[in-house]
Amino acid sequence: MRRPEEKIVLDRGKLVEIVERERRAGKRIVTTNGCFDLLHVGHVRYLYEAKRLGDVLIVAINSDESVRRIKGPLRPIIPQEERAEMVAALEPVDYVTIFDEDTPIPLIKAIRPDFHVKGGDYKLDEMIEREAVEEA
Repeated sequence: MRRPEEKIVLDRGKLVEIVERERRAGKRIVTTNGCFDLLHVGHVRYLYEAKRLGDVLIVAINSDESVRRIKGPLRPIIPQEERAEMVAALEPVDYVTIFDEDTPIPLIKAIRPDFHVKGGDYKLDEMIEREAVEEA
């Protein structure tokens, strides 16, 4: 079993190389993203469901600066390194990365996942990354 810190890949180029290697091995790539500031059972359930869609689950976590821009100056409560490690400790998660942009669109364009998963509280027309996922 891999330790959580072994699953964290901060270099986007390296993550793209990992994805390309996994894809050449015939694996389906699944991505998801979020702040994961207060990890709760809903997150855990949703990550297990996301993993069922493919072979490799990559979770992209908003950086501290990105969270502040989205949720305000009092967030995040938990620093990005700790959020990444907690998510990486979950069994269905293969890789975790941190992104500083306000949206995961640049990361999605770089990775080109087979599936991108959002929580059940999102409607398809509310997904800002929908077009980038469909292009991939």
